[in-house]
Amino acid sequence: MRAAVFTGHGEPLEVREIDEPEPDPTGVVVETGACGICRSDWHAWQGDPLWESREFEDGHVFGHEPVGVVVTVGDEVEHVREGDRVAVPFNLGDGTCPSCRDGRSNLCDNRIPLGLAPASPGAFGERFHVPWADFNVVPLPDGVSPVEMAGLGCRFMTSFHALVHEADVTAGDWLAVHGCGGVGLSAVHIADALGANVIAVDLFDEKLEFAAEVGAVETINATEVADVPAEVAAITDGGADVSVDALGIAETCRNSVHSLRKRGQHLQIGLTSSEEGGEVSLPTDLIVAKELQFIGTIGMPRPRYDEIFRMIEHGKLDPAMMVSETVSLDQTSGKLDAMTEFETAGIPVITEF
Repeated sequence: MRAAVFTGHGEPLEVREIDEPEPDPTGVVVETGACGICRSDWHAWQGDPLWESREFEDGHVFGHEPVGVVVTVGDEVEHVREGDRVAVPFNLGDGTCPSCRDGRSNLCDNRIPLGLAPASPGAFGERFHVPWADFNVVPLPDGVSPVEMAGLGCRFMTSFHALVHEADVTAGDWLAVHGCGGVGLSAVHIADALGANVIAVDLFDEKLEFAAEVGAVETINATEVADVPAEVAAITDGGADVSVDALGIAETCRNSVHSLRKRGQHLQIGLTSSEEGGEVSLPTDLIVAKELQFIGTIGMPRPRYDEIFRMIEHGKLDPAMMVSETVSLDQTSGKLDAMTEFETAGIPVITEF
């Protein structure tokens, strides 16, 4: 089958023929209908801190925002059938550990990050394997296209989990989003659906215009103001109730914390690059003095997808709005490379394999 494969950190992906995946007894093979190209793929491709100890070999396949059709089923799978249309969470849980039993499968003790670990080839190819399929695969609602559901992938559902399950976002709250890539735009759209007043912060007018289209009521171009937190405080009369670092660089993380009013909540969704090395210095005395909360969040528990589906069904959310373009497998490497200089807007999705 064709796949875009890893050839070295920062080196172009190469589209080549590789072996077909085979299901283990609990797994299924899915034919990829669409797959988002995510900044987490970029981080792994670059060898950034979270992945620097993972020794990706030549031929590894990234891709963790897939939608597709089940084509092969393992002997022990009971509830998934060939022909099922499915989405797949990027944090694959075994369904049996304490975290999974507690409804926190995104923190599974034995989790496998699809495409983001050497032992788990991803969906930048025609087909991919999903272990523990009865627990992990998510049946698609009728009438939903693969592109729409690829827009729901890692970035959208991570933002949903952060804002709905981890933070206290209520109608009328001020919420600042620092960084308007795919995860930031998703956070803007979701927070708007929850009734929050959203301020979008970025360096590029194109992304800020996109943010306004999906729900931001105010935008700040960080190249045009001397002090982003002060601008947020001026707009909100004291600071945001909730602030999101959707990028992960030191500047956006610190700006997010400084943007908060007393007892505000900072959500860390963005992951650091090699420059930060996995760590960012923070104003800890300010966090204490203002009783701020710093909350880390990753992915979304598998059992909670239905919450998003219900909001989509009733027109409250539209993940397809985050999809900026559809591309072919051969364009994947170029789209990853464009992320180095933040040249992508929204979520690019592979639809031609």
